[in-house]
Amino acid sequence: MTTAIETRKLTKWYGRSRGIRDVDLVVEAGQIFGFLGPNGAGKSTTIRLLLDLIRPTSGSARVLGLDVHRDRLAIDRRVSYVPGEVSLYDELTGRQLLTYLGNLQGSVDAAYRDRLIERLELDPTKRIKSLSRGNKQKVGLVAAFMIRPDLLILDEPTAGLDPFIQLEFERLCEETREEGKTVFISSHQLPEVEHLCDRVGIIRDGRLLAVESIADLKDRALRRLEIDFGGPVPAEAFANLPGVRDLTVDDGILRCTVMGSLDALVKAAARFEVRNLRSIDTSLEEIFMAYYGAGDGAAEEVAGHAAA
Repeated sequence: MTTAIETRKLTKWYGRSRGIRDVDLVVEAGQIFGFLGPNGAGKSTTIRLLLDLIRPTSGSARVLGLDVHRDRLAIDRRVSYVPGEVSLYDELTGRQLLTYLGNLQGSVDAAYRDRLIERLELDPTKRIKSLSRGNKQKVGLVAAFMIRPDLLILDEPTAGLDPFIQLEFERLCEETREEGKTVFISSHQLPEVEHLCDRVGIIRDGRLLAVESIADLKDRALRRLEIDFGGPVPAEAFANLPGVRDLTVDDGILRCTVMGSLDALVKAAARFEVRNLRSIDTSLEEIFMAYYGAGDGAAEEVAGHAAA
């Protein structure tokens, strides 16, 4: 089994309201995969379909090579899920709850569980109802990691965690990947995703726009360029070039943003004397906003790059 998650034309409608449409997603085993999208994009709908918490309108989904509906019990034994809003038994202490969940699972390494408690700096003696949001999140994370699942599905997992604990969480994800397991993270924490994930999927208005490595996403999605020419150049020479936007020419210096291939811009610039060309690093956040700030036409262009 090399595929942790696979969906084909997965679609969900809530009456007349859109959930997701024709989502084709493949997440290979042994990866940390980031699932990015604004509120209402379809992230939670996708996760609920993968966990068989809701049923699709059409299409199919498989998790760990198994059908998400027919084989749900077998999947549940091998998957951990931490929702965006963790709901726990308020009257239990953290340790009581973890013991209870471990017993439900059938077999948990108590020593490993206790190391997780120590690493995430959780006080297991306090009742759940007295814990802050961040500490409740720690309980959820310990519960998820302690069973050493083949797949972790984590929705906004670092919400409420302080920076030191976030780093420890990232180490846990990396250790899980080293064991050949898979981590699926739905997140708005773009810097975290940028250096933690192997690949990312970007979803907008219920459609999956791209599934890319971080490097390829940056390469294909957005570049900011500055070209210093040997003298004045007419802005008209660079008008209407494919993928070029926000273009300005001032005193022989051209500045622009390019989505996709640089070929047309480079060929246009080669007609003049070029003294220097500088590429300004683009953050994942800028790429993220370019996807979501774009209109339908730009979204289709991005999707075309992803499919190429």
